[in-house]
Amino acid sequence: MTPQPKLSLVFPVCDEEPNIGPLLDRALELAQRLATAFEVVVVDDGSRDGSLGVIEARRRAEPRIRLVRHAANRGYGAALRAGPREARGELVFFSDADLQFDLGQLASLLAHTNAFDVVAGYREPRRDPWPRLALAATWGALVRGLFGLRVRDIDCAFKVFHRRVLEAIPIASVGACVNTEILVRARQAGFRIHQVAVNHRRRRAGRQSGARPRVILRALVELAALYLELRRPALPPGAPARESAS
Repeated sequence: MTPQPKLSLVFPVCDEEPNIGPLLDRALELAQRLATAFEVVVVDDGSRDGSLGVIEARRRAEPRIRLVRHAANRGYGAALRAGPREARGELVFFSDADLQFDLGQLASLLAHTNAFDVVAGYREPRRDPWPRLALAATWGALVRGLFGLRVRDIDCAFKVFHRRVLEAIPIASVGACVNTEILVRARQAGFRIHQVAVNHRRRRAGRQSGARPRVILRALVELAALYLELRRPALPPGAPARESAS
């Protein structure tokens, strides 16, 4: 067994064979400079390419890499829930496996973890095609209107959480709404959120899936479910739960 880690780096993966090897090499090199005890948790969400083989090879050579495997694809949110659930660090960082971020900027986020519960990156500038930028702007406006959440880049996959945050909030989303749900619930629970600008680059290999119609539809359904749940009045302490009529 490796020592109890201070820092867990979590990466959801689905069909990222060209990217996952360089990502893990960079993560291991970086983590050794950032923390004395760390782990890398990789969640393979039903990859159909050679991603799993690359991860297994790295894991055999490095015991601080841990693998969580989904035999079939369950969705981005499901992968993102599974990683932090398995993570053992007091600080839990997550990012995507597509090499669109500079992992070295994790140090900029960690510098704020003594004062804040969640440190969220925002892409500055964001290097995505204009249709994805338009979609992100629309989603951000919708979330602000429904929940009043003032976060510049809700879906930026470059965030650090204290373990207490992840232990305190339920996460129901299995699709692309997961980042929104986590931040909305964290703010509702009174946790402090800080935002830090991070560099962003275009994907160089593999395919993006976030703009597919079924992904968008699932995210909207999950967003509506979250809104309806949070609108329900909370029961006063000691009040019996209301039962539906038979």
